[in-house]
Amino acid sequence: MTLLHAPVTTAPELPEARGTVSDAVRSRLRAGPGRLPDESEIARCSPYGEDLHLSLHLCYELHYQGFAGVPETLEWDPDLLRVRALLEHRFESALRHDCRDAPPVDEALSALLMEPVDGTGVSRFLLARGESRPVREYAALRSVHQLREADPHLWVVPRLRGRAKAAMVAVEYDEYGCGRAERMHSRLYADLMTDLDLDPSYGRYVDAAGAETLAASNLMTLFGLHRRLRGALVGHFAVLETTSPPAASRLAEAMRRIGAGPAAARYYDEHVEADAVHEQLVRREVVGGLLDDEPELAPEVAFGIAATCLVEDRLAHHVTDAWSRGESALRTPSDGRAPLPTRAWSGR
Repeated sequence: MTLLHAPVTTAPELPEARGTVSDAVRSRLRAGPGRLPDESEIARCSPYGEDLHLSLHLCYELHYQGFAGVPETLEWDPDLLRVRALLEHRFESALRHDCRDAPPVDEALSALLMEPVDGTGVSRFLLARGESRPVREYAALRSVHQLREADPHLWVVPRLRGRAKAAMVAVEYDEYGCGRAERMHSRLYADLMTDLDLDPSYGRYVDAAGAETLAASNLMTLFGLHRRLRGALVGHFAVLETTSPPAASRLAEAMRRIGAGPAAARYYDEHVEADAVHEQLVRREVVGGLLDDEPELAPEVAFGIAATCLVEDRLAHHVTDAWSRGESALRTPSDGRAPLPTRAWSGR
């Protein structure tokens, strides 16, 4: 039976600040004119840290659902855009430095197809050792971008042409349920959350998501919003579609093993089938078509692949390290609210 729990897309409340920069950005959104951080303050932020990535999330969310009580006109506020550009520069500069030895596109794509026998990662951890708590934590963390699903990728469509554009739209048509609202992947993810007794409200778990989760989400929007990064966005897209089927298969089995319910497994079953087809289409037509039209973008595609692997590996290390120590991978908000519902979850 298909659940019909659409994600609640009412604008979320502003998350709490995590440092001086995010506090200043949050204050501007909440209260109007006020001092915003300058270049020197942002330069002192860790490029992968809590303060920078919460600040970027606050700026980026204005282009999605926005926040409750925040005027929509702030989406194009010149001062906020200036701050956003400084935050993006800090993040992107670190990524380019850390990915400076990225392999060529063909080599990078081939590496993504290899499944090591002794591989590690979140899906392997949850299949082998995961109980209900880590499974629910991971679902909550991923909701930060899964309830947007492919929205950041759509910005690249008007920046492509020919084969790349046609194939990109074909893949995204599947992501949006082939015209059926109940089959949109964001809807399926909301059903997954409901099966796990999680709140499917859009933006509900941002306060519980650490910098590693926000960085993975912010990367998609960084690449999507800038035409100059269209090659990197295509590289990002290729990573997600190539690595999804084997990971989704393990996660579907993990959901069944803990008795999470049919909707929880269905989300990942859908990705096992769909993304196996998408991988070939993305590799041959989206990446291939882009590079046939604009071969000079090959280094940018390679950068997008490397940067995506970097931030995803950081997130995977963070959560599996916490779980291995018997600890939560979630942040606890400063007001003491439980990051997940406090009622016991016993499966279905």
